Amino acid sequence: MKAFMDDNFLLSNDTAVKLYHEFAKDMPIIDYHCHLSPQQIYENTSFSNLTEAWLYGDHYKWRAMRANGAEESLVTGGEGVSDYDRFLAWAKTVPQTLGNPLYQWSHLELQRFFGVYELINESNAPKIWEQVNAKLASGNFKARDLIKMSNVEVICTTDDPADSLEYHKKIKELEGFETKVLPSYRPDKALEINRPTFVEWIGKLGDAAGGAINDYDGLLAALESRIRFFDEVGCKVSDHAFDYVPYAPASKDEAALIFEKALRGEAVTLEEEKTYKTYTFLFMGRLYAELGWVMQLHINASRNNNTRMFNKLGPDTGFDSINDSLVAYPLTRLLDELDGTDSLPKTILYSLNARDNEVLAALMGSFQGGGIAGKLQLGSAWWFNDTKNGMLEQMNSLANLGLLSRFVGMLTDSRSFLSYTRHEYFRRLLCNLLGEWAESGEAPQDMELLGAYAKNISYGNAKQYFGF
Repeated sequence: MKAFMDDNFLLSNDTAVKLYHEFAKDMPIIDYHCHLSPQQIYENTSFSNLTEAWLYGDHYKWRAMRANGAEESLVTGGEGVSDYDRFLAWAKTVPQTLGNPLYQWSHLELQRFFGVYELINESNAPKIWEQVNAKLASGNFKARDLIKMSNVEVICTTDDPADSLEYHKKIKELEGFETKVLPSYRPDKALEINRPTFVEWIGKLGDAAGGAINDYDGLLAALESRIRFFDEVGCKVSDHAFDYVPYAPASKDEAALIFEKALRGEAVTLEEEKTYKTYTFLFMGRLYAELGWVMQLHINASRNNNTRMFNKLGPDTGFDSINDSLVAYPLTRLLDELDGTDSLPKTILYSLNARDNEVLAALMGSFQGGGIAGKLQLGSAWWFNDTKNGMLEQMNSLANLGLLSRFVGMLTDSRSFLSYTRHEYFRRLLCNLLGEWAESGEAPQDMELLGAYAKNISYGNAKQYFGF
């Protein structure tokens, strides 16, 4: 019987062990999509206790705590509830998470960052609380320390077009901090024309771009201005959250009428929303191609399902799920529109619905080319899919229908500085998959070939693909 999470955790054969320890383990991390705060990175945030470092903003853990019966005040905080109370609620939850990656992730985080190898539970929680808090108080576990400990070479945060990017600029001037922290352009608020905050946000965009936006030409000019500004600050990546993929062929004049209707506070129909989104998205996509950016499309989330809790806590608090909208036709048409003018950028396609893996992996093949290796990518198993099964299913789908060898690998997609252990988790699964193929005779026992797969998917492919 194997020990729990020993040095060969998730590595079930000798080839996998060799691939992980000799090829993948020590590769730097390129975190090309995350939700870390550039302000916290610049200010080198110090965490006063383990709850602050471990539970604040982590809606993965929040969902598990709710499922285990914790009162909401213990999950997201409330009057009279201390950080210690919240930590104890999580310590009570962890033993109930067997089968969920949170069980293994939580122990990896305790082990890799704080040297805690005990299995956390209610009984030893007070001891672990004191042990980790003493380390946090030492001054050696601040935000940038955790990044350095994880060997992170590049971080791409998620940033609104109206953001000033002041902290990205300041980070560049830091001495002794070698990790690149770059913005990613996330223009969801420019496309979500039916959100109640749309008109207010257009005002903020105009302020950032240097002038009021009174018509559609003004909007497009402001978006282009901000895209070029982001590029100057080092941005190489855009990102769109498509909870459904919009496609409705549209002229600029049609999109303009819909935009001006929204500015007047009038209702916009779903079909009009699709028309507006289609033209505006294609406009930005062509700019991404011109600048050599990578375009990311995150598809099929169902957000803010619980209206009562959304009104109480706001978005990104653990009340989202998987959507099941159809993607093949509208996504094909969107990509074809860009390709038709030779302005399809390098693109990563993610779906939160694992049903879509084969759809996306097959669709990609229709638009590869241009002398770019892996121009279109099947994105890493994301959010509800970054489980053992989800990661393996994503890699198998890509291998079956495309080129696993060109995969740009794992991303963190997290607000926590402790989440970099997910890259280790992914790399172990990758090496085990390759090892299984080799030891079953499905792949050659060629360590030079297999080792190149392990190193490139862990690091090298992303470095080349994004051009950081």
